[in-house]
Amino acid sequence: MPNLEPNLPPPRRVTPLEMPAVPRDGLRFPLTRDQLSARVREALEEDGAFNDITTIATVRSDRRARAALVARQGGTIAGIPFALETFRMLDAKASMRVDKEDGKRAMRGDTVLYISGHAREMLSAERVALNFLMRLSGIATLTSRYVDAVRGTGVKILDTRKTTPGWRSLEKYAVRAGGGTNHRMDLASSVLIKDNHLAAVDGQVEIAIRRARDLAPPTARVEIECITVDQVAAAAAAGADIILLDNMPIDLMRECVRVTAKRAELEASGGVTLDNVRDIAGTGVDMISVGALTHSAAALNLALDFE
Repeated sequence: MPNLEPNLPPPRRVTPLEMPAVPRDGLRFPLTRDQLSARVREALEEDGAFNDITTIATVRSDRRARAALVARQGGTIAGIPFALETFRMLDAKASMRVDKEDGKRAMRGDTVLYISGHAREMLSAERVALNFLMRLSGIATLTSRYVDAVRGTGVKILDTRKTTPGWRSLEKYAVRAGGGTNHRMDLASSVLIKDNHLAAVDGQVEIAIRRARDLAPPTARVEIECITVDQVAAAAAAGADIILLDNMPIDLMRECVRVTAKRAELEASGGVTLDNVRDIAGTGVDMISVGALTHSAAALNLALDFE
């Protein structure tokens, strides 16, 4: 394949038959090839891409084109397998070159992906490819900002289960691409005793933890949400693996760190922003969970520019 931009350093090239979901740099894409193809086909059908009347009416079927998918703003990329599969599904012979793998950062103006193929198919695939890539890159970008904000403290940035239904594995993948750490994937993964669980046992922290230990799988870690120092002390004494400090002020978090005395890991949650996350990390907690990573991330501004 000819080098489409000889002034750039040689990037990785992708052939039409290459599996785009292979793990790179320890970042494993969560879908199989068949699952990826099914997701992309569904999105293309939703968009009417197989009957794009505007493009059919205006562009000759034999017209070929080259285009660069570029970053309109700086951010962290996630979702490249979706973009590759989308263009490939409409034009199996398209030539593509990846300049920014998932997990890599792009500066404003950087080329993320370069494609050469039939103009009709590229135009029909454009919006779906961008929708996938912009959404997942937005999550990765917001996550990377939180990770940068606590860099050097040893504190992990976690996501939550506040995800788009049907998109959880993908959104949590985007969190990993941004340098974050996944909290439990689902309700069956580990024990997290929250305020309503405690209310159902009359607030008895020890009873809730003991029942969890008795009935949960032996490998499951037991976490409990606490809102007072007394609850934290009781949870540490009862053998909780993780104690979630819910919406606590900074001074109270520091007191909980002192009371726990390393008997359990501490996770801060609630009211976390980019403005205060560094201060929260400075209290001595081990983890900070941020629901906004997946429920409020703005899409990263990306665009496909035809030459």
